[in-house]
Amino acid sequence: MTNFNADQFVDAQKANLQAAAGLTQSAFAGFERMVELNMAAGKAAVSESFTNVQGLLTAKTPQDMLAAQAAMVQPAFEKSVSYGRHLYEIASSAGAEFTQAVEEKMAESQTAVKNLVETNLKNAPAGSDAAVAAIKTAFEASQTVADTLKKVAKQAADTVEANFKAASAQAETAVKSTIAKAKVKA
Repeated sequence: MTNFNADQFVDAQKANLQAAAGLTQSAFAGFERMVELNMAAGKAAVSESFTNVQGLLTAKTPQDMLAAQAAMVQPAFEKSVSYGRHLYEIASSAGAEFTQAVEEKMAESQTAVKNLVETNLKNAPAGSDAAVAAIKTAFEASQTVADTLKKVAKQAADTVEANFKAASAQAETAVKSTIAKAKVKA
């Protein structure tokens, strides 16, 4: 016999709706931050383009033009790297909020299922001790698997983040080296 409680069901649905509303607000906040970043980057790019063209138009010799072009490369690269970092921070922050919300809901669900199983097993008929023990063991094993999968997913996400940062740093170093070599030749 189950102990169905309509009030608990309604409360759970209200909590789920509030969580969904919160996640929606977080998603829109992240989107808003990306739009602001893109607007600022676009505005700066247009302004810098006109400044760069004016600089190129004042060049009197081919060497002056090459020097002006070389002077534009590093600031453009640095702005590109900065833009990528800001974009990554926005995405990472939004992802962390979603992950936290999902983990909280999963923990609540696990607790609710555990309570339901325990309540129903307490009302098990006499003589079903072996079956009850088997169900408890299976449930505990499933909880252990879920916890292990959660840890593996977190480790994978941490590894991806570390690899992304390492690749970004390596690419930045390579481009800076190339820019430095190009300046020496100019």
